[in-house]
Amino acid sequence: MTPSYREHINWLRYQPFFPEAMRCSTDSAPEESWWSWRGLEVHLDRLENPGSPLKVIVLHGAGAYGRIMAPAAVLAQRFGYETVAPDLPGYGLTRVPWRRFDYQLWIDCVVDLIAAELERDARPVVLFGVSLGGLLAYQAAARSRRVAGLIASTLADTRETAVRRDFARTPLLGSVGIKLLERLSLLTDNLPLPMAQMSKMHAISNIPELSRLCSRDALGGGNWVPARFLRGLMQAVPEIEPERFEVCPVLVVHPGEDRMTDIAHSRRFFERLPGEKRFVVLEGASHMPTEQPGTQQMQDAVLEFLAAVAKSSAISAAVPSESRRSVRPAGLRV
Repeated sequence: MTPSYREHINWLRYQPFFPEAMRCSTDSAPEESWWSWRGLEVHLDRLENPGSPLKVIVLHGAGAYGRIMAPAAVLAQRFGYETVAPDLPGYGLTRVPWRRFDYQLWIDCVVDLIAAELERDARPVVLFGVSLGGLLAYQAAARSRRVAGLIASTLADTRETAVRRDFARTPLLGSVGIKLLERLSLLTDNLPLPMAQMSKMHAISNIPELSRLCSRDALGGGNWVPARFLRGLMQAVPEIEPERFEVCPVLVVHPGEDRMTDIAHSRRFFERLPGEKRFVVLEGASHMPTEQPGTQQMQDAVLEFLAAVAKSSAISAAVPSESRRSVRPAGLRV
């Protein structure tokens, strides 16, 4: 029998921390399904809406999994949008052989999921990445070039020394430790590492109880990963560098009280982007944004962005292909 979140119910313990309108229960939970991909069975949480003008693929980071993204799905469905949230390989209920567990597999998975969802019903796809999922969404969008929009709560280039030092639990681990993983990869790649001790998982929320819950959840922030995963994350080179990224409009909604990822990292990445873009600071919100007024600001910005992308996609679909380059999303500000 395949595992299910009907049995793995730890995700319910997160719900009291979310705003009431974004909470998910066993009665309002997404529909679970399995996607057979490259010899793996990838768990998907889906909240369907046949009338939705687009589809949002919600991506978790290294401290969560698809079901923890349910509040974003509940919010999206409430306003008429369909969502899909995968458990990326090695997290949540998606199992992967240890030697295949690496960061590039995550990018491959999202790129192929975009293609699968477009083949499923051809509605435009928007990526919404939370935490490390923001960078993952960017890298998948750059490789796929088939998404209509990109939303990220954080967007940091892990090749930067400052980002590496800030990602790790201690500056020494983020500098010397990462360099050792790169130089001794033949010896260290299969070494199991506790994500909660390697990263600043204790700072994923400014609510201590929520940080402890994430850090101890074996399906998410309490997971162990091979050193190969961290090395791949730090060395990943995007298909398109930010200075040349014109695949789709971008919205960054970075928490204003983020103690896990410095907002300056997202600002630097954002400034490098040349196209349609908007940066919103979520007041009072921590890395896992659950606090007001930040969550309301995130909701407003995301819904405005989705409406603009949906309108632009509808116009683009009605315009001859040779004229589509001139169609730009309405309502987005640089």
